[in-house]
Amino acid sequence: MRVIAGTARSLPLKTPAGMETRPTQDRIKETLFNILQNYIPECVFVDLFAGSGQMGIEALSRGAKKAYFVDNSPASNACITENLSFTKFTDRAIVFKQEVTSAIYNIFEKHVDIVFMDPPYESGAGKTALEHLRNVKYITSDTVIIVEADLHSDFSFAADLGFEVTREKEYKNNKHVFLRKSEN
Repeated sequence: MRVIAGTARSLPLKTPAGMETRPTQDRIKETLFNILQNYIPECVFVDLFAGSGQMGIEALSRGAKKAYFVDNSPASNACITENLSFTKFTDRAIVFKQEVTSAIYNIFEKHVDIVFMDPPYESGAGKTALEHLRNVKYITSDTVIIVEADLHSDFSFAADLGFEVTREKEYKNNKHVFLRKSEN
């Protein structure tokens, strides 16, 4: 696993030991960031269920102003901290070593541009995170929310939470679901 583009291009990243995380494959990460390329420069990026921190680090490498990393696993947090130090992005990063549902309320930004989350598949954690994200002022109809999910995941619940699915990008084994807060 490596940084695909930007100032930290080609630098290798570590992943937490064990089977608790599923790092996004480089080609899928590259496809996602090609889709997001116009949103990244000077953005505030939030990486929920961050694992190794690779998604937020990729955003920082491509010009994000600031990135938040949220994971409650001690192994993941050690890995995130090490990867941030290695890529020299510590000064533009904030790491929360806590549950996603708590950390959401500890982000004090006027506006967050992009939220990426890769929750454990079929755990319901993505839906729970969206239930909390709908309550914070920094999530607006301009915020792009991306959920990495199992191919068969159904997001019909999103409308009831005040979000609309704007796009789904399917891959071989998973997909990225793009959401925005409804303007109602």
